[in-house]
Amino acid sequence: MKISESRVETPNAGRFLAQLCKHFAHKLPVELDDTVGSIVFTIGICRLEAQPAALLLRCESPDAAELDQLQTVITDHVARFGWREAPDILWSSR
Repeated sequence: MKISESRVETPNAGRFLAQLCKHFAHKLPVELDDTVGSIVFTIGICRLEAQPAALLLRCESPDAAELDQLQTVITDHVARFGWREAPDILWSSR
């Protein structure tokens, strides 16, 4: 399993967590509570955690190409929902 993580500095982590999960829940399996969530894609899973000053993202996919694709989907959506903040989304592989 390929894994990458990103820490997105934002005071609105809880809002982003809810927006992302609710957005994808229309078509994908999603779990959501106050501070954690997960979105299951056909290419992998994204786990999210809202902290007071950051949104933690963890993508897991079976191979590197799908991991890159999943990162792109999540990055695009976080950037779209956070356009006012223009958050930095940098991924690190583990």
